[in-house]
Amino acid sequence: MSNTHFHVTDADVHRTKSFVESGKAQYEAAYAGFLSRYSHGKYWDELEALRKSDYQRLDELGQIYLDYTGGGLYGRLQVEQHMKMLLSGVYGNPHSSNPTSLASTALDESARNRVLSFFNADPEEYMVVFTSNASGALRIIGESYPFDDNGQYLLIFDNHNSVNGIREFAHRAGAPVTYSPVIPPDLRISEDALYENLAKALPGGNNLFAYPAQSNFSGVQHPLDWVEIAQSQGWDVLLDCAAFTPTNRLDLREVRPDFISISFYKIFGYPTGVGALIARREKMAKLHKPWFAGGTITVASVQADSYYLEDGVAAFEDGTIDYLNLPAVEIGLKHLEEIGIDRIHDRVASLTAYLLDELTTLRHENGNTLVKIYGPITMEARGGTISFNLFDPNQVIFDYKLVEGLASAVNISLRTGCFCNPGAGELALNIQQKELVDCFSDHNRMTFEQFAMAVTALADPESVGAVRISVGLVTNFHDVHTLVQFLKSFLNVQSEGFIWTEAQA
Repeated sequence: MSNTHFHVTDADVHRTKSFVESGKAQYEAAYAGFLSRYSHGKYWDELEALRKSDYQRLDELGQIYLDYTGGGLYGRLQVEQHMKMLLSGVYGNPHSSNPTSLASTALDESARNRVLSFFNADPEEYMVVFTSNASGALRIIGESYPFDDNGQYLLIFDNHNSVNGIREFAHRAGAPVTYSPVIPPDLRISEDALYENLAKALPGGNNLFAYPAQSNFSGVQHPLDWVEIAQSQGWDVLLDCAAFTPTNRLDLREVRPDFISISFYKIFGYPTGVGALIARREKMAKLHKPWFAGGTITVASVQADSYYLEDGVAAFEDGTIDYLNLPAVEIGLKHLEEIGIDRIHDRVASLTAYLLDELTTLRHENGNTLVKIYGPITMEARGGTISFNLFDPNQVIFDYKLVEGLASAVNISLRTGCFCNPGAGELALNIQQKELVDCFSDHNRMTFEQFAMAVTALADPESVGAVRISVGLVTNFHDVHTLVQFLKSFLNVQSEGFIWTEAQA
C-alpha cells in the first residue's frame, strides 16, 4: 500500500463532474428549502454580500473551500489595511527605544490589548504571550509547567497532538499521565470517568488538566463547565481553543481557564505564523522557563554563567516577536467584531445542520448507508467540523485518498487522514490498544504509509483514516450543496471499481 495509489480515470472524473453539474438544476429549490428550514436572522443577506465583496476570489476561481478547521480564509480588506499600514510608516525591531522601535512597540501592544478585549479578559487577571501558533503556546506550558512526582497530567482521548505532546515533558519529570476516555459513536467524554479522575488531584501538587473546547476531529464541544469543576478540585486547567474560537464566543469573564491556546490564522486566515497563549497572571508565575533567549532576559553573563529573565510576557516571547504581523492580528479581530462572532456561529450552525441531515439520509438502492459519521449527528453541543467515511452498497469502504482525489478534481478542498488527533481517531475507527502496541513494537521508524498498512493488516480497512469537512466564516449554501452532490456520485458504486496502480499518480 505504501507504493500504490488509486488511479482515477478520466471517466471517473467525468462522472463526478456530471453529478456536481446536475445539482445546479435543483439548486434554487434546495436553497429556498434551506432558508425556510435552517436559516434564522436578517443578517444572512449581509454575510452573502460580504462573501461577494471581500472573498470574491472563491467564486472567481470556482473554489469550494471546506477546510476551515485546517485554516481560516482572509478577506481582501484585511490584507489591504495591513499593506497600507506597512507602506505608510517605518517600523523597527521593538527591542529598543528609537523612534521606529517605539512605533512597532505601540502597534504590538495595541494588538495585545485587542486580544484581551476580544475575549473579554480582565487585563489585571490575564496576559497575552504571542507565539508562532497554538502549538507554540502549548510548548511553553509543556516545557515550563513544574511537573514532578507530586502532581500529574490529565487529558482526554480527544486532543490535538500538540496537547498530547505535553505528556513527554510530564514523563521526563516523573509525573503520571492519565487519559480519560471518550465514548463512540458520539465521541463525547465519559463524565463519570472524568470526575473520578478529577477527584484524584494530589493536594498541594502540580496537577494539570488539558482538553479542547471543540474537537478538531468530531466537532464535539466539550463542556466549559469542566474548567471551574477541575479548578475547585486542585487542577490547573489548559483549554485548547484553536478549533473553538473561529466560530464561537469565548468570554474569559464567564469561563476562566488558567491557560488558553489559540492560532489566529484559524480564526481569520491572515496572518499565518502568529498564535497566542492567554494565561492568568497568577498561574504564569508558576511556570519555570527552562532556558533563555534573546528578548527574554534583562541581563545575562557568560563569565558569571547567570541570567535574569524579564518580567511578565517578555520572559516567554523568545527572540523578536513577529512585530510586523501583529498589527494584522488586530485588523483581523476588528474584522470579526464588525461581522459579529454570534452571527458567524449561527451561520455555521445552520450550514452544519443541513449537512448532517443530508449526509445521514444518503442511501444506496439496497438501503445501506453511504456515509458513516464519526461524532454527533445532531447539533447538540457540536461545531462545524464533520469527520466521516464513505461505504459502497456492500459496506466496503471507499479509500479516503480516492475521495480526496475526486474532490480535488471538482475544486472541493477537504481534508483526509487522522487530523493530528490520534485518540479520537483510534476510538472512532475502532483501533484496539494491542494493535497499536504491536505497530510500535518494532523500533525501526515507520513512515505513515507503513503504519497505515500495519494497522490495516491487524484491524480493518476503516482504521487508516477518514474524510473531514469543516465550514466557517464565509461558507455559503452553494458550497455545502455542491459537496452533497459530489457525495451522491458515490451512490450505488462499487468500491472495487476503482483501480490500484503502482505509484504513478
